[in-house]
Parts: sequence; C-alpha cells; structure tokens
Amino acid sequence: MTAPRPTTGVTPYLNVDGARQALDFYKTAFAAIEHEAIKAENSDKLIHSAIEINNSVIFLCDFFPEYGFAPVKPQGFNMHIHVDDAQKWWERAVAAGCKITSPLKTEFWGDIYGQLEDPFGVTWAIGQSVKLG
Repeated sequence: MTAPRPTTGVTPYLNVDGARQALDFYKTAFAAIEHEAIKAENSDKLIHSAIEINNSVIFLCDFFPEYGFAPVKPQGFNMHIHVDDAQKWWERAVAAGCKITSPLKTEFWGDIYGQLEDPFGVTWAIGQSVKLG
C-alpha cells in the first residue's frame, strides 16, 4: 500500500516512545489506517510511519537518543478529531485505554467536546459540531 503524501497544509508528526505500539493502539482507539511503517536499520524502532485517522494523514516515529533525539513528553498541543458522532469515537478511544482528561460534553460554544490522553502521553480532543436553531 502506498502511503499518502501530503501536498499542502500541515501534517502532524508525532514522536513517541514506542511508535510501533502507538501505531497499533491508534488503529484500535481511533480506527487509524496504517499506510507505512519503516524500521530503522538493525532495529525494531520506527524511523517513519504514516497513518490516516478520519481522512487525515499523521506521521509517527520513535525517539532515537543514540542520535541526540531523546524522548520528551508531548506538550503544548492536542490532536483534534472533528467527527459526526463524538460519542462513538469517545467510547472506542476510552475502551482502548485512553484516559479522560476533560469529559465529553456540550461546551459553552455549542459543540460537543472532550479531551483524552493516550498511553504515550499524547492529548487527543474529540469534537462534534452541533447545529443550533
């Protein structure tokens, strides 16, 4: 299968400790489609991978401290998934092992919204637009 190659926009590139495990987790939690997973030479660690979640491409790789790329906890961002059925996506992610950090509810701006943290420390937001009036 040929991995999708973004040609415009912004493509998230997640660096996590245990990229193969994260990729498999995202398949369960967020219905990710795996397009590519390239191992580093003489290693089981992923030097690059591409998945698709809700029609968006996300790149993913391991940290490589042996090359000066030490593990750090993800911070200062969240991966937002905007969907038509937030409850379905939420329940699947929680069942897979995501920790609730902000419950799924209708927010003051009118959308259904909540946040989760996956086992790799990445924060995910799930949102759904609610038609008013």
